[in-house]
Amino acid sequence: MPALPSSALIDERRHALYSTLAQVPPGRVVSYGQLGELAGLGRAARWVGRCLSQLPEGSTLPWHRVVAAGGRLSLPAGSVAGDEQRRRLQEEGVVLLANRLDIRRYGWHPAPQSG
Repeated sequence: MPALPSSALIDERRHALYSTLAQVPPGRVVSYGQLGELAGLGRAARWVGRCLSQLPEGSTLPWHRVVAAGGRLSLPAGSVAGDEQRRRLQEEGVVLLANRLDIRRYGWHPAPQSG
């Protein structure tokens, strides 16, 4: 199989990322690294964060359900995106304490696919 051009590879990786993110149900969260892993991209936490920061305005993807490792919210309180993330998570029933959430309680762990 011929190697994909880099832009095609990036588009393929983003499609995998966005498709996986779209599956995260309301009231559940994933870490940046976990999202990359679930999308088959390895633990590409920084790349995932960069892609999410570049989502077009009005995107319907649930970007607010992605948090830092251990349940820490990485977007600063008082910023537009940070306040929006907190509001959306709280509307979905996620309890936030001191800029954190209980990742064991709210973490999303999809059932393994059987083949």
